[in-house]
Amino acid sequence: MSTSTPSPSRKLAIEVRDLHKSFGGQQALRGVDLEVPEGTTCVLMGVSGSGKTVLMKHIMGLLQPDRGSVRVEGEDVAKMGEAALNQMRSKLGILFQANALFDSLTVFDNVAFPLRERTRMPEVEIAETVNRTLERVGLSHATKRFPGELSGGMQKRVGFARATILQPRILLYDDPTAGLDPLTTAAVNEIITTGKQQLGATSLVITPDVASAFGMADHLALMHEGRIVEYGPPDAFRESNHPEVKAFLRNWLRRRAQSQRAAQAL
Repeated sequence: MSTSTPSPSRKLAIEVRDLHKSFGGQQALRGVDLEVPEGTTCVLMGVSGSGKTVLMKHIMGLLQPDRGSVRVEGEDVAKMGEAALNQMRSKLGILFQANALFDSLTVFDNVAFPLRERTRMPEVEIAETVNRTLERVGLSHATKRFPGELSGGMQKRVGFARATILQPRILLYDDPTAGLDPLTTAAVNEIITTGKQQLGATSLVITPDVASAFGMADHLALMHEGRIVEYGPPDAFRESNHPEVKAFLRNWLRRRAQSQRAAQAL
Protein backbone atom coordinates (compact mmCIF):
# COMPACT_ATOMS: atom_id res chain seq x y z
CA MET A 1 0.00 0.00 0.00
CA SER A 2 1.25 3.48 -0.84
CA THR A 3 1.01 5.87 2.08
CA SER A 4 1.52 9.50 2.97
CA THR A 5 2.88 10.02 6.48
CA PRO A 6 0.94 12.56 8.61
CA SER A 7 2.79 15.55 10.04
CA PRO A 8 4.50 14.57 13.31
CA SER A 9 3.12 17.73 14.95
CA ARG A 10 -0.46 16.64 14.29
CA LYS A 11 -2.06 14.06 16.58
CA LEU A 12 -4.11 11.20 15.21
CA ALA A 13 -7.85 11.41 15.78
CA ILE A 14 -8.38 7.87 14.42
CA GLU A 15 -5.74 5.14 14.28
CA VAL A 16 -6.47 1.65 12.92
CA ARG A 17 -3.84 -1.09 13.09
CA ASP A 18 -3.94 -4.55 11.50
CA LEU A 19 -7.74 -4.78 11.84
CA HIS A 20 -9.32 -8.13 11.02
CA LYS A 21 -13.01 -9.12 11.08
CA SER A 22 -14.87 -12.17 9.76
CA PHE A 23 -18.56 -13.04 9.61
CA GLY A 24 -19.49 -16.72 9.24
CA GLY A 25 -16.10 -17.58 7.86
CA GLN A 26 -16.14 -14.70 5.36
CA GLN A 27 -13.35 -12.16 5.87
CA ALA A 28 -14.69 -8.62 5.80
CA LEU A 29 -11.48 -6.91 6.98
CA ARG A 30 -8.04 -8.39 6.26
CA GLY A 31 -5.54 -6.27 8.14
CA VAL A 32 -6.69 -2.67 7.73
CA ASP A 33 -4.28 0.16 8.64
CA LEU A 34 -5.51 3.74 8.61
CA GLU A 35 -4.44 7.06 10.14
CA VAL A 36 -6.65 10.16 10.23
CA PRO A 37 -4.85 13.20 11.70
CA GLU A 38 -6.81 15.70 13.78
CA GLY A 39 -8.60 18.39 11.81
CA THR A 40 -8.33 16.63 8.46
CA THR A 41 -10.85 15.02 6.12
CA CYS A 42 -10.21 11.44 5.01
CA VAL A 43 -12.44 9.97 2.32
CA LEU A 44 -12.82 6.21 2.21
CA MET A 45 -13.70 4.80 -1.21
CA GLY A 46 -14.28 1.33 -2.62
CA VAL A 47 -16.91 -0.82 -4.28
CA SER A 48 -19.84 -2.27 -2.34
CA GLY A 49 -18.70 -5.06 -0.04
CA SER A 50 -15.10 -3.88 0.22
CA GLY A 51 -15.39 -3.34 3.99
CA LYS A 52 -15.94 0.41 4.35
CA THR A 53 -19.02 0.31 6.59
CA VAL A 54 -17.61 -2.57 8.65
CA LEU A 55 -14.55 -0.42 9.33
CA MET A 56 -16.68 2.55 10.36
CA LYS A 57 -18.72 0.37 12.74
CA HIS A 58 -15.49 -0.64 14.48
CA ILE A 59 -14.60 3.04 14.91
CA MET A 60 -18.02 3.63 16.46
CA GLY A 61 -17.55 0.66 18.80
CA LEU A 62 -20.49 -1.25 17.32
CA LEU A 63 -18.28 -4.19 16.32
CA GLN A 64 -15.40 -5.92 18.12
CA PRO A 65 -12.31 -6.84 16.07
CA ASP A 66 -11.13 -10.41 15.71
CA ARG A 67 -7.59 -9.02 15.71
CA GLY A 68 -5.97 -5.61 15.66
CA SER A 69 -6.93 -2.30 17.24
CA VAL A 70 -8.93 0.88 16.70
CA ARG A 71 -7.99 3.98 18.66
CA VAL A 72 -10.08 7.14 18.82
CA GLU A 73 -8.08 10.07 20.20
CA GLY A 74 -5.56 7.58 21.57
CA GLU A 75 -8.02 5.30 23.37
CA ASP A 76 -8.47 1.65 22.35
CA VAL A 77 -12.16 1.29 21.47
CA ALA A 78 -12.20 -2.52 21.88
CA LYS A 79 -11.08 -2.25 25.51
CA MET A 80 -13.78 0.22 26.54
CA GLY A 81 -16.66 -0.66 28.82
CA GLU A 82 -20.15 0.61 28.15
CA ALA A 83 -19.68 3.86 30.09
CA ALA A 84 -16.41 4.63 28.31
CA LEU A 85 -17.97 3.76 24.94
CA ASN A 86 -20.82 6.20 25.55
CA GLN A 87 -18.34 8.90 26.49
CA MET A 88 -16.29 8.19 23.37
CA ARG A 89 -19.38 8.29 21.16
CA SER A 90 -20.24 11.71 22.56
CA LYS A 91 -17.14 12.92 20.65
CA LEU A 92 -18.62 11.61 17.40
CA GLY A 93 -21.13 13.21 15.10
CA ILE A 94 -22.62 10.65 12.73
CA LEU A 95 -24.51 11.37 9.51
CA PHE A 96 -26.10 8.21 8.19
CA GLN A 97 -26.90 7.48 4.55
CA ALA A 98 -30.65 7.65 5.26
CA ASN A 99 -30.35 10.60 7.71
CA ALA A 100 -32.13 8.59 10.49
CA LEU A 101 -34.47 11.49 11.28
CA PHE A 102 -37.56 10.96 13.41
CA ASP A 103 -40.54 11.36 11.07
CA SER A 104 -42.89 12.26 13.92
CA LEU A 105 -40.71 15.12 15.21
CA THR A 106 -40.33 18.58 13.75
CA VAL A 107 -37.00 19.81 12.43
CA PHE A 108 -36.50 21.72 15.69
CA ASP A 109 -37.18 18.67 17.86
CA ASN A 110 -35.01 16.40 15.71
CA VAL A 111 -32.04 18.73 16.17
CA ALA A 112 -32.81 19.27 19.86
CA PHE A 113 -32.99 15.52 20.54
CA PRO A 114 -29.27 14.98 21.42
CA LEU A 115 -29.30 17.97 23.77
CA ARG A 116 -32.35 16.65 25.60
CA GLU A 117 -30.98 13.11 25.76
CA ARG A 118 -27.36 13.80 26.74
CA THR A 119 -27.34 17.12 28.60
CA ARG A 120 -29.21 18.91 31.34
CA MET A 121 -29.39 22.12 29.34
CA PRO A 122 -32.45 24.26 30.14
CA GLU A 123 -35.05 24.49 27.37
CA VAL A 124 -34.31 28.19 26.87
CA GLU A 125 -30.67 27.37 26.11
CA ILE A 126 -31.70 24.39 23.96
CA ALA A 127 -33.87 26.70 21.85
CA GLU A 128 -31.02 29.19 21.44
CA THR A 129 -28.54 26.45 20.48
CA VAL A 130 -30.91 24.74 18.03
CA ASN A 131 -31.89 28.00 16.35
CA ARG A 132 -28.24 29.03 16.03
CA THR A 133 -27.32 25.63 14.54
CA LEU A 134 -30.22 25.67 12.07
CA GLU A 135 -29.30 29.19 11.01
CA ARG A 136 -25.77 27.94 10.27
CA VAL A 137 -27.14 25.39 7.77
CA GLY A 138 -29.73 27.75 6.27
CA LEU A 139 -32.84 26.18 7.82
CA SER A 140 -34.10 28.88 10.16
CA HIS A 141 -37.35 28.93 8.21
CA ALA A 142 -38.03 25.21 8.62
CA THR A 143 -38.10 24.69 12.39
CA LYS A 144 -41.77 23.63 12.49
CA ARG A 145 -41.73 21.42 9.42
CA PHE A 146 -41.51 17.62 9.48
CA PRO A 147 -38.88 15.56 7.62
CA GLY A 148 -41.46 14.29 5.13
CA GLU A 149 -42.09 17.88 4.05
CA LEU A 150 -38.44 18.51 3.15
CA SER A 151 -36.36 17.87 0.06
CA GLY A 152 -33.53 15.35 0.18
CA GLY A 153 -30.93 18.08 0.49
CA MET A 154 -32.81 19.79 3.33
CA GLN A 155 -33.10 16.48 5.17
CA LYS A 156 -29.33 16.06 4.87
CA ARG A 157 -28.85 19.52 6.37
CA VAL A 158 -31.14 18.63 9.28
CA GLY A 159 -29.15 15.43 9.80
CA PHE A 160 -25.92 17.44 9.77
CA ALA A 161 -27.33 19.96 12.25
CA ARG A 162 -28.34 17.16 14.62
CA ALA A 163 -24.98 15.40 14.19
CA THR A 164 -23.06 18.58 15.09
CA ILE A 165 -25.31 20.05 17.80
CA LEU A 166 -23.04 18.69 20.57
CA GLN A 167 -19.93 20.16 18.89
CA PRO A 168 -18.27 16.78 18.19
CA ARG A 169 -14.56 16.56 17.51
CA ILE A 170 -14.97 13.78 14.94
CA LEU A 171 -17.59 13.54 12.19
CA LEU A 172 -18.43 10.25 10.45
CA TYR A 173 -20.38 10.25 7.17
CA ASP A 174 -21.72 6.96 5.79
CA ASP A 175 -22.26 7.50 2.05
CA PRO A 176 -24.05 10.85 2.56
CA THR A 177 -24.70 11.47 -1.17
CA ALA A 178 -26.18 8.06 -2.01
CA GLY A 179 -29.10 8.37 -4.44
CA LEU A 180 -28.96 12.16 -4.63
CA ASP A 181 -29.08 14.31 -7.74
CA PRO A 182 -25.99 16.39 -8.70
CA LEU A 183 -27.27 19.64 -7.18
CA THR A 184 -28.12 17.99 -3.86
CA THR A 185 -24.80 16.14 -3.91
CA ALA A 186 -23.00 19.46 -4.29
CA ALA A 187 -24.97 20.85 -1.33
CA VAL A 188 -24.01 17.86 0.84
CA ASN A 189 -20.34 18.24 -0.11
CA GLU A 190 -20.55 21.87 0.95
CA ILE A 191 -22.04 20.76 4.29
CA ILE A 192 -19.08 18.45 4.89
CA THR A 193 -16.64 21.25 4.10
CA THR A 194 -18.60 23.52 6.44
CA GLY A 195 -18.19 20.98 9.25
CA LYS A 196 -14.45 21.14 8.90
CA GLN A 197 -14.26 24.92 8.60
CA GLN A 198 -16.74 25.88 11.34
CA LEU A 199 -16.06 23.13 13.86
CA GLY A 200 -12.44 22.32 13.10
CA ALA A 201 -13.58 18.72 13.25
CA THR A 202 -11.88 15.62 11.92
CA SER A 203 -13.99 13.93 9.23
CA LEU A 204 -14.11 10.38 7.90
CA VAL A 205 -16.35 10.14 4.84
CA ILE A 206 -17.49 7.00 3.02
CA THR A 207 -18.42 7.73 -0.57
CA PRO A 208 -18.16 6.01 -3.96
CA ASP A 209 -18.32 9.40 -5.70
CA VAL A 210 -14.81 10.21 -6.91
CA ALA A 211 -15.61 13.81 -7.86
CA SER A 212 -16.90 14.52 -4.35
CA ALA A 213 -13.96 12.72 -2.78
CA PHE A 214 -11.29 14.65 -4.68
CA GLY A 215 -13.04 17.93 -3.91
CA MET A 216 -13.16 17.58 -0.13
CA ALA A 217 -10.38 15.20 0.98
CA ASP A 218 -7.03 15.90 2.58
CA HIS A 219 -6.35 12.18 2.20
CA LEU A 220 -8.02 9.44 0.19
CA ALA A 221 -8.08 5.74 1.03
CA LEU A 222 -9.21 2.99 -1.32
CA MET A 223 -10.52 -0.26 0.16
CA HIS A 224 -10.41 -3.45 -1.85
CA GLU A 225 -11.41 -6.87 -0.53
CA GLY A 226 -11.05 -5.87 3.10
CA ARG A 227 -7.75 -3.99 2.80
CA ILE A 228 -6.70 -0.41 2.19
CA VAL A 229 -4.62 -0.68 -0.96
CA GLU A 230 -3.84 3.02 -1.43
CA TYR A 231 -3.72 6.02 0.92
CA GLY A 232 -2.52 9.51 0.20
CA PRO A 233 -3.41 13.08 -0.80
CA PRO A 234 -5.59 13.61 -3.90
CA ASP A 235 -2.71 14.60 -6.20
CA ALA A 236 -0.76 11.44 -5.38
CA PHE A 237 -3.91 9.38 -5.74
CA ARG A 238 -4.51 10.69 -9.25
CA GLU A 239 -1.01 9.62 -10.25
CA SER A 240 -1.14 6.21 -8.57
CA ASN A 241 -0.05 3.23 -10.61
CA HIS A 242 -1.73 0.72 -8.32
CA PRO A 243 -3.89 -1.53 -10.53
CA GLU A 244 -6.90 -1.40 -8.19
CA VAL A 245 -6.80 2.39 -8.03
CA LYS A 246 -6.60 2.65 -11.80
CA ALA A 247 -9.46 0.17 -12.22
CA PHE A 248 -11.63 1.98 -9.64
CA LEU A 249 -11.13 5.38 -11.28
CA ARG A 250 -11.66 3.95 -14.77
CA ASN A 251 -14.92 2.26 -13.75
CA TRP A 252 -16.16 5.43 -12.08
CA LEU A 253 -15.45 7.48 -15.21
CA ARG A 254 -17.32 4.92 -17.33
CA ARG A 255 -20.35 4.95 -15.02
CA ARG A 256 -20.41 8.74 -14.97
CA ALA A 257 -20.29 8.88 -18.77
CA GLN A 258 -23.15 6.39 -18.97
CA SER A 259 -25.22 8.45 -16.53
CA GLN A 260 -24.57 11.62 -18.49
CA ARG A 261 -25.62 9.97 -21.76
CA ALA A 262 -28.79 8.64 -20.12
CA ALA A 263 -29.63 12.11 -18.77
CA GLN A 264 -29.09 13.70 -22.19
CA ALA A 265 -31.40 11.12 -23.78
CA LEU A 266 -34.33 12.11 -21.55
